[in-house]
Amino acid sequence: MIYSSIGYYALIFGMIISFPIIFFSIKNLRNAKILDNKIINFSFIQLLLVIISFLGLILSFVYSDFSNETVFNNSHTTKPLFYKISGTWGNHEGSLLLWLLVLTLFIFIFLIRSNGLLKNYRILTVMFQQIIILGFFVFLIKSSNPFNYIFPVPDEGLGLNPILQDPALAIHPPILYLGYVGSSIIFSSVLAATSLNYISKTWATHIKRWVLASWIFLTLGILLGSIWAYYELGWGGFWFWDPVENVSLMPWLALTTLLHCVLVLEKRSTLSSWIIILSIATFTLSMSGTFLVRSGILNSVHTFANDPERGLFILIFLLILILISFIIFLIFHKNEKKKLISFSFLSKETSILINNWFMMYFLSVILIGTIYPIFLDVISSEKISVGPPFYHKLIVPFLIPFLIFMALGSQLRWIRSNLDGKLYLIIFFILSLSMSALIVKYLSIDYLINTILIGSAFYLFFVTIRDFFQEKFANISQTISHFGFSLLILSILFNNIFSKEIITNLKVGEKFKNEKFQIVFDDLKKFEKKNYVSFKGYFLIKENEFEDKLEPELRVYNQPNITTSEADIKTSFLNDKFITMNTVQNEEHFNIRYQVKPFMLWIWISVILISFGGTISLLKKKGT
Repeated sequence: MIYSSIGYYALIFGMIISFPIIFFSIKNLRNAKILDNKIINFSFIQLLLVIISFLGLILSFVYSDFSNETVFNNSHTTKPLFYKISGTWGNHEGSLLLWLLVLTLFIFIFLIRSNGLLKNYRILTVMFQQIIILGFFVFLIKSSNPFNYIFPVPDEGLGLNPILQDPALAIHPPILYLGYVGSSIIFSSVLAATSLNYISKTWATHIKRWVLASWIFLTLGILLGSIWAYYELGWGGFWFWDPVENVSLMPWLALTTLLHCVLVLEKRSTLSSWIIILSIATFTLSMSGTFLVRSGILNSVHTFANDPERGLFILIFLLILILISFIIFLIFHKNEKKKLISFSFLSKETSILINNWFMMYFLSVILIGTIYPIFLDVISSEKISVGPPFYHKLIVPFLIPFLIFMALGSQLRWIRSNLDGKLYLIIFFILSLSMSALIVKYLSIDYLINTILIGSAFYLFFVTIRDFFQEKFANISQTISHFGFSLLILSILFNNIFSKEIITNLKVGEKFKNEKFQIVFDDLKKFEKKNYVSFKGYFLIKENEFEDKLEPELRVYNQPNITTSEADIKTSFLNDKFITMNTVQNEEHFNIRYQVKPFMLWIWISVILISFGGTISLLKKKGT
């Protein structure tokens, strides 16, 4: 109980500290030519208080303090220590406290890393960020207090949802939040820079590092969530256009577009309007995702809150922030007409602009597919779900020119280019189309779009491969990221084309056989674990001359009393062999789902390569 009390009072004092930070910021804005150290000192004290509050919640989980309502609802004495700790942010209240911790950490890092920049810009960024921080303090204390007290104190807790008790998901939220919260610094920074007409090459060099850091963390966070869903939920895939998956993908698309615009601003002092709008959009999408998930509006396996009051608070707070940002944009943003910079159609700027529009189109499709069912439900009480066919039909055709422009853009120069000495681009295009046509013909796929789509992916792949050898280390970060993206698209396409699946019902001792596979259900054994009972199946899979032994599980957890299916996956460089089993009600049979998923490992590797390219760019040289 003492840890909860310390955590609660630290949270209260942390909120109070916002007021002297704002007071000294306003005072320093009008006087002195250097930043007042009191602002930095109070920011550090606020960070320290939020850290103490977060540690108080962690210790309450570790010592199973069931007088704390959050611990009672999300923990149990038999839960392993690792999941007691990760359970701290595996719930609504704890996850928002983690969000607040990252908010205060980032603004402190911003203050100590922005030396040399305009003083008023630094102060205004702190003030805008403190508005966001204050909003989260009020939200936590008023409607999502992680330190609510229960009396009489229960002897046991309700436990954590078993599907959340997983190493990948334990580290997925903190990394994802680093990406989300990074967008708040970008948002505050762009409002401050717009107010002072400070959007320039110097500012772009500074903010690029925050954009890169947020983009890297968001990319890795999405990757971890995808890996978790692949092996834990038993769906056998890496992406299902689930609403909460979409909620994380939308700010990633906006952030990727913003990153390319910042690179243009850094080189050419243009696209400032794009940068302001994209910065606001990225933060808005991050906050909207929080609203949709926390309010319980989205029906998804990922959601863990169902309180309309909480969602209403976030929605009103978000609308206020958007209103403030657009007022600042309309009043203070100077139009670029005074310094019009022209560039030809064949230029790097043009390719980035065109792909920006494609990215905004993809973002719009995902946004409509995610929120349309919500509005339809409100207006007509009709419940629908928007699935993969909707996204595939609207996104896949436009992916073709997007990949082609992505390949060409890296080969063009700023302002003006020509195709002299670029015969290899035509050769690669012909080679790519020829290879894809052979693949489609071999597989008897009679769709023209498949030939062009695979060809455009191969085209980007070949062009980026050439860049590794031709340009050497001239722009290695871009080359690695673009190569990773081409590898991702190819891996997804081949995974979709070559995947095989068998679904059957078997009893112990029975076998399934067709012309390609034989599945033998050899045995079923029971194991007692600390907080669950495991029923492990032993299967022999025969394919041609190859044999594999796979051991999926059914786990019956004691608290809460839930049965989960744990896939067994045998991974190789070429494919994954994936098997799950589930009980069939009132029968001795088990439902067996066996899949061969080609190039799954390469999907994970390609996303790591994409983020690694960004990491190289982030660490390449120290900026302000």
